Amino acid sequence: MPNSAPVQPLAVPADEAQKRRALPYIAYEDQQKITRLCVRCGLLLMQHGAESAVVVDLCRRLGHALGVGSVECGLVFNSITVTTIYSNRCITTLRASTSQNINLHVVVQIQRIVLDLEAMPRTSTLEHAVERFDAIDRETYPTWVVAPMVGVACACFAYLAGGDLGVVAVTWVAGTCGLTVRKWLTQHHFNTFVAALITAFIASILGSIALATHTGNDPHIAIASSVLLLLPSFPLINSFSDMLKGYMAMGVGRLAFVLVMTLSTCIGILCALLLLRIDQWGIPT
Repeated sequence: MPNSAPVQPLAVPADEAQKRRALPYIAYEDQQKITRLCVRCGLLLMQHGAESAVVVDLCRRLGHALGVGSVECGLVFNSITVTTIYSNRCITTLRASTSQNINLHVVVQIQRIVLDLEAMPRTSTLEHAVERFDAIDRETYPTWVVAPMVGVACACFAYLAGGDLGVVAVTWVAGTCGLTVRKWLTQHHFNTFVAALITAFIASILGSIALATHTGNDPHIAIASSVLLLLPSFPLINSFSDMLKGYMAMGVGRLAFVLVMTLSTCIGILCALLLLRIDQWGIPT
């Protein structure tokens, strides 16, 4: 028989071989903990207003900093799926996202945690990472601070629309009371869209005080400006950003949230106008 040539092993690129050698040994239980920490990171980012590209990037960087070879993320509006891969061993977990708030302080803290972990050696970083995530500060400003400031924002819109001091004052009262009601409804776990409807109804009722008492040069401005606190501008921006960057499922979900929120606000305003029998409403052009 003719001598057969020896089978040569497949050549591995130098950079790929170096990456494989650089991976530390990770037990299955440790990979489970890393997977849970990555999905926790992504869930916190989703729940506090981060766009999808930031969520995926930070989850991958966190997994790499903790020693896994690859981290894959799948995002939809109400859940996140994370898969970690280490030496051909995959672990996948899914978590549901039950809230959609805006707190960029939490997002910044997570970014700092990931940066610190990337600068540390890979030994003993898992326990440190868990401790850092446990210590994340989720405190927000109290309602008695936020509500007057939101009222000031609505009053500024009324002033820019041509309202005088009387209209501005009524708008401030309506906007402040509207946000206070919305916070109370949220704390008592009302549906987000029902809370928006009730808030729009109450803010429109209070804004119509200017119309009932003939306060200011144009009372209709107060009614229109008092509900501007309900505009979902941040989710709208995130939805278009997600769609432009290829995260269509997340972008469409956020856009649907914006549309339903706007519809709820319009229904609340319409109910107030029908109750008060106001047939003309809006800011004159």
